[in-house]
Amino acid sequence: MSAALIFSFLFAISSNAQTTTTPVKNVVLVHGAFADGSGWRALYEVLSKKGYHVTIVQNPLTSLEDDVAATKVVLDNQDGPTILVGHSWGGAVITEAGNHPNVVALVYVAAFQPDNGESALQWLQTAPPASENGVLAPDAKGIVYYDQAKYHAGFCADISKAEANFMYASQGAFYAKGFVTPITKAAWRDKPTYAVVATDDKSINPSIQRAMYKRSNTKVTKVKGSHVVFMSQPKAVANVIIAAANAKK
Repeated sequence: MSAALIFSFLFAISSNAQTTTTPVKNVVLVHGAFADGSGWRALYEVLSKKGYHVTIVQNPLTSLEDDVAATKVVLDNQDGPTILVGHSWGGAVITEAGNHPNVVALVYVAAFQPDNGESALQWLQTAPPASENGVLAPDAKGIVYYDQAKYHAGFCADISKAEANFMYASQGAFYAKGFVTPITKAAWRDKPTYAVVATDDKSINPSIQRAMYKRSNTKVTKVKGSHVVFMSQPKAVANVIIAAANAKK
């Protein structure tokens, strides 16, 4: 082999290595139940100021299938590799939607992480609820609401009462059938996975979070905060997303 061919071969290898380690700049955020996309505002601002292209999914919350479909529409519109982030119920959504080819890593923020054949409800039932937890039984239409009297203490204790009131007023109607629908293909089995455990969470017991993430060998970061740790500690959550974006793919 001539020196010129050897040089070309080595250059090609080097170029490919650089391509595979280029930081990802697309981030898609998927909200959970008893909330909507507006809750991501603080995290959006942190990531955007650092140069990330951030898109927020507005889940219909009508079923797992509908939320996955809404997430895939957003993923279809990304211009390349994407970090997919899910909070709470959104963790079940990204577990299924994360099989999309644009997704290169998953980030779970105090989120459910079911395996194939498992539902979010199965995991929620593995530990007793906190006394502050205000998730109510489904109503006659099959919609689950959060007790307004417990919303601040049980869902978002470390943000202001005014912010909590806005969150409660802007939440979507969450249909219970999503909670019991099993995952068909868990994306975390095939893609790099990161998670934030909210240590003061009163909606999803931190022990549940730790058990799910230990089972999947997820890279975990503990952050002191409520269930909406992405609102109260946006910089800490952003650092986990940035680590996922900068990791070798």
